[in-house]
Amino acid sequence: MPSFIRKRITSFRYAFQGIATLFRETPNAAIHLVMAIFAILLGLFFPISATEWLAVIIVIGLVFALEAVNTSIETLSDFVTKERNESIKKVKDLAAAGVLMATIAALAVGILIFLPKIIELL
Repeated sequence: MPSFIRKRITSFRYAFQGIATLFRETPNAAIHLVMAIFAILLGLFFPISATEWLAVIIVIGLVFALEAVNTSIETLSDFVTKERNESIKKVKDLAAAGVLMATIAALAVGILIFLPKIIELL
């Protein structure tokens, strides 16, 4: 097997290890996973369009991606120093804000797509 392909396989293995670490060690990622599964189940229960599925998939991916970046920043920051440092606090707060903004956007997408369908069902 050529070296290029071996390196790509190895890089995917590392990425999947990162996903496992994210869900094993980050409580918020587990909460996001439950909500993502709930959104997918709602999408299967209610007939949603391909465009609506795209929106749901994109915001789910965005939240998980930003949670992974946030967790990596927090892990690296904690490795650098355990002492209180205003610059590191600012970086960690900004990374957490990114996750929060993505989560709010995901919630808005969910409300826009599913609330009318839920109201119609009632």
